[in-house]
Amino acid sequence: MIDAGQLRKGIAIELEGKIYQVVEYSHIKMGRGSAQVKLRLKDVRGGGVIERAFQATERFTPAFLEHRPVQFLYADGDAYHMMDNESFEQFELNAEQIGDGVKYLKEGLDLEVLMHSVNVVSVEFPISVELEVVETEPGFKGNTATGGTKPATLQTGATVQVPLFISVGDVLRIDTRNGSYIEKAS
Repeated sequence: MIDAGQLRKGIAIELEGKIYQVVEYSHIKMGRGSAQVKLRLKDVRGGGVIERAFQATERFTPAFLEHRPVQFLYADGDAYHMMDNESFEQFELNAEQIGDGVKYLKEGLDLEVLMHSVNVVSVEFPISVELEVVETEPGFKGNTATGGTKPATLQTGATVQVPLFISVGDVLRIDTRNGSYIEKAS
């Protein structure tokens, strides 16, 4: 068990059956009464953020999270096959465990999984991925990067808005946090 006063940014705890990571921590000492700890907690599995205040004497169960580097191998229906980069063991995840990042998965992509005991809690993607455009309207001479945008379908099936000069076969760098076009990869 860990006291509320010992919590710091980045520490993971179990609270109400969920695993939370401390995002912000502030210690509040009242003039009268006991001290309080105000926490901003991120749900590791769901991604939501909550704010809660606790008495400084309250105790929590620490959650030991392990970061494991993995590589995406292939998709087979609703199963996504991964390989642990350290032990070379293979395992599979479903779309719910991976989350919105499913639309950026391509074979050979390096990811990081967050594990609590033997269970995968979440999958962390790199900030950007490079994907090829497989379908878009043709680009014409004179189209510039500062003009309008058009939809483009990527090799993974994801659709993003891209500048007018992008054409089929171009490799693009896509931001996995919000699904936006960053730049044309060289």
